[in-house]
Parts: sequence; C-alpha cells; structure tokens
Amino acid sequence: MSSSPSSSSSPPPTSGDSPPSNLPLKKIPGDYGLPFLGPIRDRYDYFYNQGKDKFFQSRIQKYNSTIFRTNMPPGPFIARNPNVIAVLDAVSFPVLFDTTKVQKKNVFEGTFFPSTAFTGGHRVCAYLDPSEPNHAVFKGWFLSLLAARHNKFIPLLQNSLSHLFTNVEAELSKKGKADFNTLSDNASFSYVFRLFCDRDPSDTRIGSDGSNLLSKWLFFQLAPLFTLGLKYLPNFLEDLLLHTFRLPFFPVKSGYKKLYEGFYTSASKILDEAEKLGMKRDEACHNLLYMSGFNSYAGMKVMFPDLIKWMATAGESLHRRLANEIRTVVKSEGGVTYSALAKMSLVKSVVYEALRIDPPVPFQYGHAKTDMVIHSHDAAFEIKKGEMIFGYQPCATKDGRVFENPEEFVGDRFVGDGEKLLKYVYWSNGRETDDPTTENKQCPAKDMVVLLGRVLLVEFFLRYDTLTAEVGTLLLGSSVTITSLSKAESTA
Repeated sequence: MSSSPSSSSSPPPTSGDSPPSNLPLKKIPGDYGLPFLGPIRDRYDYFYNQGKDKFFQSRIQKYNSTIFRTNMPPGPFIARNPNVIAVLDAVSFPVLFDTTKVQKKNVFEGTFFPSTAFTGGHRVCAYLDPSEPNHAVFKGWFLSLLAARHNKFIPLLQNSLSHLFTNVEAELSKKGKADFNTLSDNASFSYVFRLFCDRDPSDTRIGSDGSNLLSKWLFFQLAPLFTLGLKYLPNFLEDLLLHTFRLPFFPVKSGYKKLYEGFYTSASKILDEAEKLGMKRDEACHNLLYMSGFNSYAGMKVMFPDLIKWMATAGESLHRRLANEIRTVVKSEGGVTYSALAKMSLVKSVVYEALRIDPPVPFQYGHAKTDMVIHSHDAAFEIKKGEMIFGYQPCATKDGRVFENPEEFVGDRFVGDGEKLLKYVYWSNGRETDDPTTENKQCPAKDMVVLLGRVLLVEFFLRYDTLTAEVGTLLLGSSVTITSLSKAESTA
C-alpha cells in the first residue's frame, strides 16, 4: 500500500538544483495500488495501454506534479519491490547523481538485479555503490585504461568508419537501401575490441560474431524492460514471457564464453596491469568485458543510429552548415585532430542535442540513504530513508521550464550562450559539465562517447553532403535504413 512522508517543522537537508528556499512542502502524490495487482496494472499501462512516454506524461498531468509515486516494471515476480518515487524534471533529477544521498548498489538497470551468471558470477563495477571498496578499484582502472588509450580514439574510429561507410555504399548500390544498424554494430564492436585488445576480433575465436553475441547477451539481461511490439503476439503472452520470470543465462552461455575467452587471451597486458593493482584476473576480465560490451558497445549501438537519424530528419540546411564547418576547420588544422574537433562548435552542439533528446540510458535509480527533501520547480517533497528514487531522463532533459521547444531537435541549441544549458544535459548518469571520478557513478567513458559522436559526424560530412533515411524504433534505440547518400564533390 502507499505510504507518504509527513510534513515536518524541521525538514531534513534539501537536495536539488539550487531551488528557492520558500517552496511549499507537499505530500508526494500518487500511490502504488494493491500489493501485486498495483504493480501489474502499472506494468500493463507502461508497456501496452499507454507506452513509456504517455505513462509518465499522463501521471504528471493527473497529479499536476513532476514528482509522484508509482510502480516501475518489471514488478512481480522479477523485482521484489517495484515501488518508486519518480522525479521527472530538471530540478529534482540531479538528486540521483548525488551518491552522498542515494545508494546505487545493484540498481544499475532498475528495480531488479540480473543474475551474476551473466557476468561470470561477479558483481561488476556498474552494480557497485561508491561506498564499496571495489568500486574505486575498478573505476579507477577503467579511467586509467581510457587515459592510456587516448591517442588511439580518433585513428581507430576513422578506420572503423571508413569500413562502415564503404559497406553502406556497397549495400546501397546493391539493394537500393542500407541497414545502418547492423553495419554500425559490426563496426562498433570491432572498434571497441581493437581499442582494448590491440587486435581485430576476426583474428580470435570471436570471428565476425561479436556484435551478435553481445546483442543477445544484452537482450537476455534487459528483456524485463522491453516490449517486442509484435502484433501477432498477444500482450498477456509477451508479458508472461518477458516480464514475469527472468530469462535464463544458458541460451547465451556459450556466446558469452566465446567473448570472455577472446578478451582474456587478447587483453593480456591490460589484465597484467589489473593483477598488479590487486585484482583477480578473471574478475578483471569480466569487468573489462562488461565495460566494453555494455557501457561502450551498447552505447555506440544506440548513439550512432540516433545521430544518423537526427541528421536524416534535420534537413539539408543543417547538413550544409555542418559540412562547411567541418571541412573548413579540417583544412585549416591539417586533419581530424583534438584541436580541430574543439573548434567545431556546431558539431559539438549537434552531439549534445542528440544526447539530450535521446539519452542512451533513459533510466536512473537509487535508494535514499537518509531522510531528505527534494524539489521540483514548484514544490518541496520529503523522501524517507530507504525509498527508491527513479528518474526517466527524457522527461528531465525535455523540461519545458529549461529548454525552449524541448521536443524539437535544434542542432545549434548549445552554440554560444546555449552552452550554459549543458548542465541540464543528463545522459551519462551525471551532468554534461561534470567529470567521472571514482567517487561518483558517472560513465567513465563519458568524454570518449561525446568524442566518438563528433568524429562520426566529421567523417560523414567529409565524405557526403547529405542523406535520406527511413527511421523507426528498436528495442535499443532507433532503426535507420539509409535510402540515399550524396557524395561531396571532392570524394565523388
């Protein structure tokens, strides 16, 4: 049943984005319904009756509040407690980044914790709270790995993108259209493996199966959060198959073993360093595979098609501006360098806008470590220690009180004075203006992800003037089928 905090003349410490101190303290609206039945009701609304966005927007309108109580899927029987307090505006959302106020233990993917069978029997870094000693050990290792490979980011990606665009052109010439997602996934896995293992996956047991193996591994872990959207599959049957019981590990066991052995044998130097830092070699390898497969590959799997989708729908005017900026700067700088990328203000803005409007990881969770008061734009609400706080990032990053025309993709939104709005771009489990550290849960590859998005745009517009595409949705991100490419004159 619903339980609500009571008002106090001396409320706990506040958390939020510098809200006014005189906001009224209100009871959190909403309820959880009857045990068992309430979570199932909300699950059906979320997946079938309303869909994600309408699920949240309808409750915002119903309660006239961006903070309310609800249940989040999957609920029974996968999640022991689906009750959450939703924070869906730009002011309240950052409480989820404050690890002095929220605990992040075992809540990376939601109200349920997938079996450790998917990660070799280990709780990998993503599921550790910063208060746990191993968190600093593994995240510090990740940050050092990325720093050591800093000079490889651009040339390796240029090589991968060259193969990607060659394959896109070949498929477009042969079939009249090209499935960007599949080709991008293959290029993304090859890039990540070569970055950390210094060899091509085709030279290992993994062969050309890497992206498929990882995609299946991801699906079996994240299935409770998906709907397949198949018209011939009744909702109740899909709900029973995906959201009621966990999918077992054994169908992807052999594939995961192949991936693990590929990393274990190819990343020996990295794993040697891990052992010197006191880590067990096998645990370090499972963490490296998770960072490479879930944090890096899955991020690229979502972000690259999203960027191309927004390019395809933005129109030729933005294409011309991007092409002009990119070609002018690359010519003056003598190539695609960090210095050149830093001077491309429109390119940077377009990547930030894509991350704002389509954050790759849309959900954040955390248990309140203490009694606290959080704020929306208009009111204050008390949260009790132990309650689960949940945020749906697209609501916060499309907050109309912060962003003008929030549902619209505006390529130059963050150019000039617009850079001041970057502190409200929350795609990386932190603000865009913050940096990942061992003390927080911000994505260790946050800056690398932004860089990869910029390089994708640069390499595209060095080759092409414009494109058209058919776009749709997938379980993870957008589907993009390229229907035409117009080559730049210098490459035609």
